[in-house]
Amino acid sequence: MFKNILGAFLLIGLFSACNSNKKPAADLLVFNAEVYTVDDDFTSTEAFVIKDGKFLETGTAEYLKDKYDFKEKLDAGGKTIIPGIIDAHAHFYRLGLQQQKVDLTGTKSFREVVQRIVDFQEARNVDFITGRGWDQNDWEVKEFPNKDTLDLLFPDIPIAITRIDGHALLANQAALDLAGITVNTPADGGAIEIKNGELTGILIDNPMDLVAKAQEEPSLEEQTTALLEAQKISFSFGLTTVVDAGIDKNTIQLMDSLQKEGSLKIRIYAMISNTPENLDFYLDKDPIKTERLNVRSVKFYGDGALGSRGAALKEPYSDKAGHYGALLSPIKDFKETAKRVANSKFQLNTHAIGDSANSVVLKTYDELLSASEDRRWRVEHAQVVDEAEFKYFSKNIIPSVQPTHATSDMYWAEDRLGAKRIEGAYAFKKLLDQAGIIALGTDFPVEEVSPFYTFYAAVARKDLENYPEGGYKMEQALSREETLKGMTIWAAYSNFEEDEKGSIEPGKFADFIILEKNIMTVPEDEIPNIKVSQTYVNGELVF
Repeated sequence: MFKNILGAFLLIGLFSACNSNKKPAADLLVFNAEVYTVDDDFTSTEAFVIKDGKFLETGTAEYLKDKYDFKEKLDAGGKTIIPGIIDAHAHFYRLGLQQQKVDLTGTKSFREVVQRIVDFQEARNVDFITGRGWDQNDWEVKEFPNKDTLDLLFPDIPIAITRIDGHALLANQAALDLAGITVNTPADGGAIEIKNGELTGILIDNPMDLVAKAQEEPSLEEQTTALLEAQKISFSFGLTTVVDAGIDKNTIQLMDSLQKEGSLKIRIYAMISNTPENLDFYLDKDPIKTERLNVRSVKFYGDGALGSRGAALKEPYSDKAGHYGALLSPIKDFKETAKRVANSKFQLNTHAIGDSANSVVLKTYDELLSASEDRRWRVEHAQVVDEAEFKYFSKNIIPSVQPTHATSDMYWAEDRLGAKRIEGAYAFKKLLDQAGIIALGTDFPVEEVSPFYTFYAAVARKDLENYPEGGYKMEQALSREETLKGMTIWAAYSNFEEDEKGSIEPGKFADFIILEKNIMTVPEDEIPNIKVSQTYVNGELVF
């Protein structure tokens, strides 16, 4: 009997010894990389471990190989790895829809615009032609076009083509008729251009909605295709989370269903558009949060855009006497909406371009937000700010900016604003110094999708032709470290998501990208051409 007991103890001891030598299981080891973790100390490392879609540990390859038992290993070949990029302000759904429309970006004349429309119609033969991307500031004649040529070529087919910023539209007569627009149509919160007593076809801001309402809604198939096409484009540029700045309930619900079925893998932070229907549906409820969808903010449009002279300024435009731009809603309506959002669990994110719009937004935020509350309301664009009003920005009133706007607008912005006001425009470094944080985005498809253009514009303050020499207003440039934070951990913070993404740290989603070149050390002029080798979401290769 004694021998049996002794044998049992020996067996237990042997089992325990074997068990103690067994390594913990993990799914993937990524090694031989230059990893920028973007943690609090901006640590670099060479390897990390993933388990169940999350980062498990970072460290040296030797240490991690010895510690864990892996299903798979990935040799990064010495390439650079950064956290998945978070685009803090974009129009994801609109990007997808745009793939089904005439692409007018990069046109150098209105004649080229017309030719693209003709080519599109010959290929598609649609009943209502829509498109986006023209910018009269890129043409030799820097004036709004008129509808005459479109009326001549397409007398019976409605055409509505939107300026690149989304705040001006050219419609032909067939589209104007369909929308019921005449010289007597009110133009509150915008403008209907009339010359010599006749419509030119140019609509600015709110009146554009009349044309939009006259169009048929995209089918479910077209909406689904749009979302999946936008995802494909986004993944190719290393975007793993996109903030969709202004969408409706139906689009959000379609996103949720596609994410649940597994076809839409990208993470989306949804700003609900400020409509009575959306506010009534969401604001009395708790925010909606899954691993891939976060619905907890309201998008409000304060004013229009500077390029179309719709941005609301305190003093007249320097290049248009007596013209101030316009707020898109009465101040009373904005304050009522802001108060309603303040009494909910939602965040308010307001589009503000001109110094007048920014003033209204900042002062309203300041009145409604207690310093002790963690509300993180955002000012989207914060493009032209009065010198005396930078003081309002903080980690509770966050500037959310798009660096490529500076390099797109720099050719004519001072003409609009004058030498004094331009000092408070595109002032990213000043905004960061005041707020302690800055969220960076692209505003695609207003600008290009590439986050590397964003990075370059923030750091070098130049366009893709290396203009201007020495950079534009370089005192407002951001460092590479600040820029990477703005596209990862600070963008995550602006979404209340810093505990789950934005850096390569244990417990966070395993969202990361492998780059062909080191974005932190490559010569400055090579930044825009950086390519993404691979994109991972939840540790899954998606590009």
